[in-house]
Amino acid sequence: MLLEGAIGDAYGAGFEFVYRLIIRRRNKLKRYKRHPFYRTICGHYTDDTQMALALAELIVEGLELTRLNIANKFVEVFKRDVRQGYAFRFFGLLKEVNSGQELLDKIKSRSEDNGSAMRAYPIGVLSTEKAVLEKATMQATITHDTDWGIRSAQAIALIAHFFMYEKGRKAQLVHYLADWQHLQWGSNWQGEVPMKGKETVEAVLSLVTQGESMSKLLIDAVDLGGDTDTVASLVMALGSLSSEVEQDLPEWMFVQLENGPFGHRYIEQLDQKLLSQLPGVARG
Repeated sequence: MLLEGAIGDAYGAGFEFVYRLIIRRRNKLKRYKRHPFYRTICGHYTDDTQMALALAELIVEGLELTRLNIANKFVEVFKRDVRQGYAFRFFGLLKEVNSGQELLDKIKSRSEDNGSAMRAYPIGVLSTEKAVLEKATMQATITHDTDWGIRSAQAIALIAHFFMYEKGRKAQLVHYLADWQHLQWGSNWQGEVPMKGKETVEAVLSLVTQGESMSKLLIDAVDLGGDTDTVASLVMALGSLSSEVEQDLPEWMFVQLENGPFGHRYIEQLDQKLLSQLPGVARG
């Protein structure tokens, strides 16, 4: 899950908010692409994956998912491995602060963007929907303490939970979310995806419920345009958990993903530790 999310993130990062003509020409799933403006991140994941790793590490380490622990982990993972992709002001704040408490004291958390949703899928491993909703909300309020910031994070975490605990067929996802969130999400997204929580969830939900293979899902996620790294990362992470989605990503995507201290091998090991917490479920 984490590894596939990182792959989608790294591939999608080459297409984020670029011209549609460029997407049509280059989105062939042949290699990681350099972004026209951010040329140093080719084959590297962005803040989407880094923040998801932070939540996964907290869960694996057995630490309570409190606001302070989550904020401390966000600062920790950023400081150890500074990378591009963060919103400009949030990047500056993370560079400035030295603790989670400083982050909580200084941050303005009224955004409805998709940052709280992009990282939420590891929370799906928690054993009940009640716990998933509570902890998805808690981590969202640190940076996106708004209605859609919270609802979008809950939705992504619930989708991951739905697949991890085999709650049903993916065609039932919209009804499942409605039951737990008392909210009807759209599932027929068309066009470019903005950096907004609500729109991102609806794009991801549309792709995941309709897609049948990982490679096609990734191409389709990028073809939408807009915030391609976030959509691709979420679609890959969630699609990797579904028994209804063919796991056919080309081998080069795994081999050529960055493999520094917190790259491919690290993510793969963390992935295994996280998913091993599922009771009676063996997943790689």
